[in-house]
Amino acid sequence: MHQTLKFKSIAHQIKSISVLLLLLLVLGGCAGQYLSKGDKRFEREQYERAIEFYKQALTNANNPGEVNYKIAEAYRRSNRIAEAMPYYKAALDANFRKEDAYYYYGLALKANGQYEEALRQLQDYVRVGTSPQLKALAAREVETLSSLSNILRLSSPYKISNLEALNTEASEFAPYVLENELVFSSTRGPGKEYMGNGEGFLNLYATTLTDSAAEMGGAVRPYENINAEGIHDALATFTNEGRTMIFARGNQGTKKGRQNVDLFISNFRSGAWTEPQPLSINDPEAWDSSPAFSPDGRTLYFSSSRRGGLGGNDIYKTTIDDNGRFSRPENLGPDINTAGNEDFVSVGPDGTIYVASDGLPGLGRLDLFRIEDGKPVNMGQPINSPGDDFGIFVGAGNTGFFSSNREGGKGGDDLYRFVRSDIRLVNFFVDGTLYQQREGASQRTVVPNETVVLQDASGQSLRETTTDASGQFTFALDSASTYSLVADKPGFFTAREQITTVGKTPPQDELEEGTNEVRLTATLVLNEIVREKAIVLENIFYDFDKADIRPDAAQELDKLVQILKDNPGISIELSSHTDERGSEAYNLDLSQRRAESAVEYIISQGIDRSRITARGYGESRPVVPNATTEEEHQRNRRTEFKVVRIQE
Repeated sequence: MHQTLKFKSIAHQIKSISVLLLLLLVLGGCAGQYLSKGDKRFEREQYERAIEFYKQALTNANNPGEVNYKIAEAYRRSNRIAEAMPYYKAALDANFRKEDAYYYYGLALKANGQYEEALRQLQDYVRVGTSPQLKALAAREVETLSSLSNILRLSSPYKISNLEALNTEASEFAPYVLENELVFSSTRGPGKEYMGNGEGFLNLYATTLTDSAAEMGGAVRPYENINAEGIHDALATFTNEGRTMIFARGNQGTKKGRQNVDLFISNFRSGAWTEPQPLSINDPEAWDSSPAFSPDGRTLYFSSSRRGGLGGNDIYKTTIDDNGRFSRPENLGPDINTAGNEDFVSVGPDGTIYVASDGLPGLGRLDLFRIEDGKPVNMGQPINSPGDDFGIFVGAGNTGFFSSNREGGKGGDDLYRFVRSDIRLVNFFVDGTLYQQREGASQRTVVPNETVVLQDASGQSLRETTTDASGQFTFALDSASTYSLVADKPGFFTAREQITTVGKTPPQDELEEGTNEVRLTATLVLNEIVREKAIVLENIFYDFDKADIRPDAAQELDKLVQILKDNPGISIELSSHTDERGSEAYNLDLSQRRAESAVEYIISQGIDRSRITARGYGESRPVVPNATTEEEHQRNRRTEFKVVRIQE
């Protein structure tokens, strides 16, 4: 009986294992099928469909690292790198070793505003990466992230608001104000789906402007004679009192047609727009997009990926003669264009050019810049964010519009209104110079290419920068805050200086309209460490015949505590000295007690006892022998320290 039950139990186990193996094979086969379908969609650049299949494959995949990487890549290639971040991380955590994943994970961290983590990730890649191209790109991003402190502290005189009533779960971007209407591009509305990102094809729309952003969202009309089925129509600009329109059209959603985006022109005649015609300046091998007229309508700016540029997309201009002919496009040059992408150009009513760029230092992938004296200037917060900020329209008054996919929006891209604030803002900066002073040298010298750290009042590192060839550096600061500037170099005492903006904001009536700058100055000096050289601690006083540490002495000893914390590799001797009045034995005992009392105080502040030794020298080492005046006696009554060991 027991034997029969045993055989039945074994048979049941075998059957269970067989069922489990069969289930695993079935699930594995399903995962493989989903992965294969995802790969096919990915190859066709139908990234949204690819993501759907990859996520189904991920459930039972035996290679989750690779599948997560493919999901991340599909998000990145469909211009959604922020959403790719957790999938790049999951791929790397699963030990999936594809080199570009390390680089793009850093970019994804940046797109989510995780700047410190992005900097560390990209610094690590620069050190260990093997791809020269990606390492160069990563090095550029490291430089950008290292300089973000200035941009993060910039304050723009604008208040922004999301056009919530107008925006949808689709994308709305590229605003343009024509008379009393807001013209924009959107993937909303019925029609064919664009497989690249799962949204609709782009079309041009218009709605009546209102005084309140919250009220915008009334009747929205499509440009019936302009929008075409199954193709993108977007990014309109107007001239000739609104009777001439140039816009971008192209990309049917197939791989074959991905580079066919061109500029088209249409004229408003007899109450309707004429059939759009391609411009003569289009490059058949390039992407030509984001047109913008100058205020007089005689110059057209646009972005293009054509050969001969400086990066991905560059900004070009062409002039229009009296017969409507366009001149040969001219690249705006390296002062504006970079090795990255410059796009979404627009021109303000005063002729100021605005561009979006991912090749200039910014808070996100795309930041907005205005061109001042021929140079791009980041528009700062709140216009820019960790997301993509682009497509700005600057009106004639104190208001305008721009596009962003920042966190908190309703769709992929949203429209925002900005209004210039009446508050006069102040941006604080500190401009410093780093020097070094060698023992015996008559002059100090500047220190180039050295790191300077900005710390908050608690000693937490906030940002760092590198001195230029003249030893100079700059940090942007907050108002009403206290900081420390810190620099160190082997063989020198760490240089430290406190800087504060507390109480330094000028009254509003003393400020100019808009944004003002207040620039503070600082000097950091690295002094050479010389063993056995005595350094006097000023203002260390004791009560008569006592060795207790007074509050005023503690304040001075705290400076030595900071030196020991800043220079963890040094060990010191702290010595106390008396004047020559009193007996030699008495003075020796008193100085030893005072030195030991000072050392105990320093140890109580967190310094390891092994790093500091107390020595009382009494009256044996006067700096003024045979002192006669009280001032001379006071110079002899001193507390000193000297470095006795340096840990290499």
